[in-house]
Amino acid sequence: MRRSILFMALALGGFAAPTLAAEPAGIQGNWITADGKAVIRVAPCGEAMCGRIVELPSIDPGERAKDSRNPDPAKRGRGLIGLRVFWALVPSERRFEGKGYSPERGRYFDAEIWRDGDRLRVKGCVALICQTQTLGPA
Repeated sequence: MRRSILFMALALGGFAAPTLAAEPAGIQGNWITADGKAVIRVAPCGEAMCGRIVELPSIDPGERAKDSRNPDPAKRGRGLIGLRVFWALVPSERRFEGKGYSPERGRYFDAEIWRDGDRLRVKGCVALICQTQTLGPA
């Protein structure tokens, strides 16, 4: 009798076990923006993922593109190569959520990033206004 009660408790306990959320597909790698203006490398940084600009194919190699639209005047002279544009990206259900920055617009935003086949989708929201971009493999 004791064995059957123990067996039933173990069997029923399996039904009550929490289900684990699916891990999002990996976002690590080099990604080129849809307009071909920048290559962004997404890689681990501490406990999260980050993205940095690693190449600007549309800029003449002799030029040094700057963060000229940054809302902070003290940052407008910094170069775009190496600039962190995504940070604090952590898994949340099937996506990564964190923060982002668009040097083209000079805006910071809440970011959601996820894989869509061989593409990377980036949704950026400022207040209630959101926009989604698609990046391809670089």
